[in-house]
Amino acid sequence: MHNYLAQVQQVPIGTPITGIGEIGLENNPGGGVSIMARVISVTIGFLTLIGAIYFMFVLITGAIGIIGAGGDKQALQIAQRKITMGIIGMVVTVAAMFVMDLIANIIGIPDILNFGAMIQRIRL
Repeated sequence: MHNYLAQVQQVPIGTPITGIGEIGLENNPGGGVSIMARVISVTIGFLTLIGAIYFMFVLITGAIGIIGAGGDKQALQIAQRKITMGIIGMVVTVAAMFVMDLIANIIGIPDILNFGAMIQRIRL
């Protein structure tokens, strides 16, 4: 009888990798799904925060541009365009979240923004 590679007894080498700190497997009973959900949630929150800070930066620099324009119409228009583009960008960012949630509910995936619940639903 031949011993195939799949039949060979596996011997663990060292300790398995469990992650680092709070995102490790030791402190998370949900396993990899809960870790991935937390990472995605934190990433979306972080990017939203970066977008809000950038919006405030654009709004403040546009306002300073309007104040510093003096009588120059071209500088005033550039500052107004900067503020308008910042507002449009923030509205699009917020609207994208609402539209994505609406489309997800229409097609039957209500947990599209909740990654952990979505994977749990797919597993069942």
